[in-house]
Amino acid sequence: MKLGDFGTSYTKLLDLANAGCAPEIVPTKDLPPDLTVDLATGHNGKRCASRYVNELIALARGGERLIARPDFLLLDCGSRDIKFVRMHGGRLKDMGWNAECGASMGFTIELLERYYNLDRQKMSVPTQTFSVTCGVLGMSDIFDAVIAGVPVAEAVARFVRGIAINAHRFAGEPDLLYLSGGLCDHPVFIRSFPCEVVPLGRFVLLNGLAAIATREKPQTS
Repeated sequence: MKLGDFGTSYTKLLDLANAGCAPEIVPTKDLPPDLTVDLATGHNGKRCASRYVNELIALARGGERLIARPDFLLLDCGSRDIKFVRMHGGRLKDMGWNAECGASMGFTIELLERYYNLDRQKMSVPTQTFSVTCGVLGMSDIFDAVIAGVPVAEAVARFVRGIAINAHRFAGEPDLLYLSGGLCDHPVFIRSFPCEVVPLGRFVLLNGLAAIATREKPQTS
């Protein structure tokens, strides 16, 4: 069975028939127009699959599979939105999905780093931050800071920190959260959260699809 998490910027693909094979990451813009999978989630998933699964459901199932705890909060930060699921006693307690306050945030961060030729692994966590409620609108703070003499890397890091703080508030300000999505490999983003963060990587939703496809029962401690 072929699975696909069709994100706005990147698509993650997995063929369950190829045991042990790692998931494939493909820029969504480069996908073949005739690509189809058996089970899909993500922003572009409905037009590419025989069966579509809501992203929050895939996120919850992926969290159950990877975290193996009855209580957790899992936050997914994508290219265009943020969403979370909160589990308590092995049951879904709360969820949220916001395509406005996190609009284009992952995409905007990647765009800025490419434009300014910045290495996210070498950026430092800033002591100051911008109040960022939207990735696109928040770019004006970066430009103003650079004009005022703030180094570019510092200005972009303030933007990233602002995104992290806003995401933490949106998730209900937990003391511990598990993180899903491409920003799991962004040190400044992770270290900017005012709480403990456990990164799970980019394939949480794929794991959720795999759990649904194989009808796994989630493990609990």
